Amino acid sequence: MAEKRAFVTGHPIAHSRSPKIHGHWLARYGIDGSYRAIDVAPDDFAAFLNGLRDNGFQGGNVTIPHKEAAFALVERRDEAAEAIGAVNTLWFEDGKLWGGNTDAHGFAANLDDYAPGWAANGPAVVLGAGGASRAVIHALKERGVGDIRIVNRTLARAEELSHRFGAGVSAHRADAVGDLLADAGLLVNTTALGMHGNEGLSADPAGLPDHAIVTDIVYVPLETPLLAAARGRGLWTVDGLGMLLHQAVPGFERWFGTRPEVTAELRRMIIADIEAH
Repeated sequence: MAEKRAFVTGHPIAHSRSPKIHGHWLARYGIDGSYRAIDVAPDDFAAFLNGLRDNGFQGGNVTIPHKEAAFALVERRDEAAEAIGAVNTLWFEDGKLWGGNTDAHGFAANLDDYAPGWAANGPAVVLGAGGASRAVIHALKERGVGDIRIVNRTLARAEELSHRFGAGVSAHRADAVGDLLADAGLLVNTTALGMHGNEGLSADPAGLPDHAIVTDIVYVPLETPLLAAARGRGLWTVDGLGMLLHQAVPGFERWFGTRPEVTAELRRMIIADIEAH
């Protein structure tokens, strides 16, 4: 039987850790398959998708800047992709090219691992109103969080998301964050603040109640300034690496027929790679 082939595409794409994650699973489960990074410029993306079947691909992942283009170009979309407005996973089903979004799954599964019961912890404050924020809000709504507060420098972008997701989702200016944290049980950073080279504090966790959970979808560095400040206050913290690992699970299962496990060994391997760079 021919080797099963999958990919991740973006522009640029050399930084992607997805080939290491999927390569680890292919070896672990003894699957005859490959997963590689392919740099595709935006102007070439539609032609790339049209050639997937002819090039023998089962499907693949899509990252920046192609997620919205993939959303527009696929023949079918899953519920998460429809809600989030972006596609990060492609596969063939019933002869059609499907697009899904596994970021919400990755976010929720990471919290399930490290903060079981998190969804019952009270109001959630979400920092940022970009694409990652949409995936987080979808995950929160799916898990029944009834009070979701989006905080963004540009209020109009937060309002756009509150309208998109409807009841229980509200939009707020950045200067309101202190008041919003007073009774929050979950604080989520979806902004680039805290990344290497952008070391600001996205919000001050000092105003949170003692039972609050703080998570950051940034995973380089693994402990962002926000997580360090929250841990210093004795709050429960969850880093963003698990979201990256768990979002890869559904795609691998679709392309290679085995549902892979996110293990401590995989996590250690990716941390070692982060530290080496």
